[in-house]
Amino acid sequence: MAEPESTVINTNVEQKDPRTALVIAVTTRAIFNLEEEHKLYLEKGKEEYTRHQQANQDKPLPPGTAFAFIQAVQYVNKKILESNPAERDLFDILVLSNNSPESGVRIINSAKHYGLEISKFCFVSDEDSTLYLKSHGVKLFLSADRTDVCNALRRGVSAALVFQQEVQAPSTPLRVVFDGDAVLFSDETDQIFQEQGLEGAVQYERAMEAIPIGEGPLKAFAMHLGKMRKKFGQERSPIRTYLVTARSGRDMGIRAIKTLREWGLPIDEAFFMDGAPKGPILAQIQPHIFFDDGLHNIQGAQNVGVPSACVP
Repeated sequence: MAEPESTVINTNVEQKDPRTALVIAVTTRAIFNLEEEHKLYLEKGKEEYTRHQQANQDKPLPPGTAFAFIQAVQYVNKKILESNPAERDLFDILVLSNNSPESGVRIINSAKHYGLEISKFCFVSDEDSTLYLKSHGVKLFLSADRTDVCNALRRGVSAALVFQQEVQAPSTPLRVVFDGDAVLFSDETDQIFQEQGLEGAVQYERAMEAIPIGEGPLKAFAMHLGKMRKKFGQERSPIRTYLVTARSGRDMGIRAIKTLREWGLPIDEAFFMDGAPKGPILAQIQPHIFFDDGLHNIQGAQNVGVPSACVP
């Protein structure tokens, strides 16, 4: 039986309505750089880790991979409320941690130090903290632990694995880049490619051109993002979304575009790379986060300093 979570409400932040908000949950290791502390936890155990965190509770943690993404999300909320102060369809951020509440003071103090708009801090003394995602209405979960991400996906929550890296905080607006197959879309065409090669995949796409591609693990999150995006005209939107896919535009692009149209999902820019490296175009876009299922693409993004998250 799971141990109950301990939730700390951040009274410095106006609380959002979880029934209407786009709730994003991030783990402490996704939003802050806790690699040294995590190493201490693995080598010396929980008690030593807790002592270290308590001794350093007033020392802010350095930003992690998802930090700039959360800052940009905060900017979007500000712009939405400037447009309509009564708007309830906002981003809501909560931090989910396997830490005990005693060692969580440093996490809360770090968030306050940076002025992060985080409504709740949930400290779960249980191996599977993803048990609580649905109860909080989470639409996207970012974690540095692969098991957490896989558990969240099995529970029907959009989730991605964050790799710790040094990132420059890009300027606003919020820019989110999605890969296509196995991220926004299902992996049906990928499977054909594995079995029958490129020619087989191209033939399959041509035959299925009029039929929308199946839903991928991040489709639900992208749709919520698109809903918020539609509140603004294209010229003044604080959200920009991109599709950067290995598909070729000539042979496999039409079905992807038709699928997005069928879903009613607005995408600002789409790049069909035909298998070329994605790093250079990502360096130009400078997204706050890039979602892909291929580790080689994640590595390419990291090489150009782009915050990346893998959808396993």
